[in-house]
Formats: sequence, C-alpha cells, structure tokens
Amino acid sequence: MLLVTGGAGFIGSNLVAALNQAGRADVAVCDVLGHDGKWRNLAKRQLADIVPPAELLAWLKGRRLDAVIHLGAISETTATDGDLVIETNFRLSMRLLDWCTANATPFIYASSASTYGDGAQGFRDDSSVEALKALRPMNLYGWSKHLFDMAVAERAARSDKLPPQWAGLKFFNVFGPNEYHKGTMMSVLARRFDDIRAGRVVELFKSHRDGIADGDQRRDFIYVDDVVRVMMWLLSTPSVSGLFNVGTGKARSFRDLMLSAYAALGTVPNLRYVDMPLSIRDSYQYFTESNVDRLTRAGYNGGFTTLEEAVDLYIKGFLDRADRFR
Repeated sequence: MLLVTGGAGFIGSNLVAALNQAGRADVAVCDVLGHDGKWRNLAKRQLADIVPPAELLAWLKGRRLDAVIHLGAISETTATDGDLVIETNFRLSMRLLDWCTANATPFIYASSASTYGDGAQGFRDDSSVEALKALRPMNLYGWSKHLFDMAVAERAARSDKLPPQWAGLKFFNVFGPNEYHKGTMMSVLARRFDDIRAGRVVELFKSHRDGIADGDQRRDFIYVDDVVRVMMWLLSTPSVSGLFNVGTGKARSFRDLMLSAYAALGTVPNLRYVDMPLSIRDSYQYFTESNVDRLTRAGYNGGFTTLEEAVDLYIKGFLDRADRFR
C-alpha cells in the first residue's frame, strides 16, 4: 500500500491518478475534503482508504507501506497563523519522517521554491546545511518548508539514520487540472481562463524596473504532469535520495503564458497592463528559474513539457471542457 498525504489536493490527486493508471489501487489518501468540492479531484479514482489527518498517526501504527508521499500542507503563501502552519507543515512532517525511518519506508515529500525567498542566493538545490542556512524565505509557508529541509539535511550531514530513500522536491510554479479548489492560489491561467475565453480584458502587471517590459515578469511554470512524472520516477528508482528542484529550468513571462492561452483557443489577445499595487511593488519577484542539474545527474531523463504545449494540453483537455477534472 502507498500513502499519499494531501492526496485530494492539486498535485496529490494528479499523482493518485497516475498511480491508478499504473495499476495501483492500493492507495490510501490522507486529506481533509471539507466543503469546497475538493472531493471531485478524487471522484474518478480507486482508493484503499481516506484518512483524516487527525487520525493519521494512529492509522499508521502496525502498518507496512511501500512508500509515503507527503504532499499535504497549508500551502497558502498568505497564511498568517504561525502555530497552525508549523504544526501542519513542520511537526507533522517530522513525525512522518521518524515513522518512515523507524519502519524503513521510502519517504518523498514536497518542499517548495518559496524556500529560496527573493532569489538573491540563486535557485540551486544545494542540500548542504551551510547553503540552506543562507536562504531567507519571504513568507510563513516558505519558512515552514525550509525548516523541514534543514532538519532533514542536518540528519543527512550527521549520517543519522534516515528512510532507505528520502527525497525533498522543491516545486516551482505548478499548474494544471484539479487546482480549482485553491481559490486565489490557483494558477493565473486557471483564474483568468473564463475571461480569456469570453474575450474580456485580461490585466497583467506593468513593470516597475528598468530593462523589463510590461508583463515580462518571469516564472518557471511547470505542468503538473511533469511533476507527477518525477515522483513516479523516484518511486521506481529507490536508490535516489536528496533534495531536488522540480521545474523546467526555463523561466517564461506571464505574457507568454497568456499568449499561449489565446493561441490554444485561436482567439485574438486582449491584454492590458496595470500598475502593480504599492503594497507589493518593492517585494515582488521578477524572476524565478529552477536549476535542474542535480535531478538530471541523478538519472531523471523524462524531460519537461514546453509552456506552449502544456497550456494547449490544459485548455483543450480540461479548462475548455464541461468536466474540468482529471
């Protein structure tokens, strides 16, 4: 049996779909379904169990699992309840790490590119304690993920006992089907798709930096299928452990993202550039780009979908259909 925490969420439900497709019906999901329709992310799946997070540690007692894929977290970058975020994102992760260590169970977990903060230290996935200590996450969510990365790195540096396989994945800007319950944390493509399709004006931020054009702020946008492919590779390659960036390695602009959507629909772009709010203007990130050398050196050769192809797949396969769920 496999356990996927956060398995009803965005990335988690896409992983569960891939596991089912690979013939694994023995998948247990740990998540809170709530009242926002998140259950629809799993409506087409076959599951062995759905475990409420409050019951997880009791559920684990006496079990043998093939692997734990820990994706559950409070992922809002605007979260402000420090105690709740640390309990959920850090302390529960530590308990799962300890359980996997004690039970010799592979442990794959979600870190985040938000651990890099403003990017001043670059975006290299150096897992040394010294390199990690130099990072300065800019929000509570990023800090909680960073704390756990450092805790694992400390154990590795001391040659303390760890699970037979452990892998932390620093996800960059992931987008794709089943993100619809995320509200303002959805990708900008999902949030603005109905406007794009209807021909309404889509607003992007003006640039407030010399040498950068309006709408040319860049992110490493990665399609969720590519993220899932990396995790499936890790599950099939137990000899690989470490902390890895998961992005395409190529930053693209928000303008590129929107123009790709218009191209997928065959419609004329209708973009307008507006001033960035003063409240975020000084801290806004203009560029993120993963370095994926460590992942490829570890043996991953699955490649990454281009932005244009990914947007086309997302729109034609999901966003522009009556049933948008995988």
